[in-house]
Amino acid sequence: MTISGRTKVTGLFGYPVGHSLSPAMHNAAFSHLNLDYCYVTFNVRPELLREAVHAIRALSLSGVNVTIPHKENVIPFLDRVDEEALFIGAVNTIKNSDGTLIGYNTDGRGFMESLKEAAIDPEGKRVMIIGAGGASRAASFYLAKKASQVLIYDIDKTKAGKLAADLNTVHPNVAVMDKPDSLHGIDILINATPLGLKETDLMPVDISLITAKTAVCDLIYKKTTLLRMASDKGCITLDGSGMLLHQGALAFKIWTGIKPPISVMRDALEGSKSNR
Repeated sequence: MTISGRTKVTGLFGYPVGHSLSPAMHNAAFSHLNLDYCYVTFNVRPELLREAVHAIRALSLSGVNVTIPHKENVIPFLDRVDEEALFIGAVNTIKNSDGTLIGYNTDGRGFMESLKEAAIDPEGKRVMIIGAGGASRAASFYLAKKASQVLIYDIDKTKAGKLAADLNTVHPNVAVMDKPDSLHGIDILINATPLGLKETDLMPVDISLITAKTAVCDLIYKKTTLLRMASDKGCITLDGSGMLLHQGALAFKIWTGIKPPISVMRDALEGSKSNR
């Protein structure tokens, strides 16, 4: 890849972002298609988010992805927000359209595509989601359309309650759990919290409650302790790599208008993960 004064810049806003695999995935796609684009990470402190968003326009960036902890807080600083992202209440992709900053959310569609690839079908199933942040909002928006019931737990009860109330205006099958002390009858368990990024993190749920009948998903894109222990119990498991791939592919299309090379992006992700 050759960087010049004409190269269009995309990237990732988050804090921290040093662990991100997105640069490898997107830069491989740009290179494969001979597009004069590059993708870099921006370590944006929460108190400087407003300035960072204004910099997209000031520096003529083509667009950025948005990750923890900015997906919800970024919305007030945008010129327009896609209807789906507005309902979800979180943005993970921003496009700079001739100086107009437009927010989108590709997380939910990316997650559903990853479930499909893993042969995990939420149709008519009971789903429990741990966490009520931006990624949870995006996934539950789509899951509520298919599942018989979606249960949400978050230590912030107000946050969980708001998510459930928002979803129930469209699909009245969402409820809040006081605490995740029972997984009886749960078909799909999803960790949508950052717990698991570090080996020293606490488990998001009591692993003894999980049975082999439960499919266990973690939106963190590595084999977390939760997934390893669930796999040992015979569960079907899924990490966040597939969601990362497909949400990224959708963002790629938003920025470039070109169909993304999925296989190239997947290979770059897997290669980057193996080098960690």
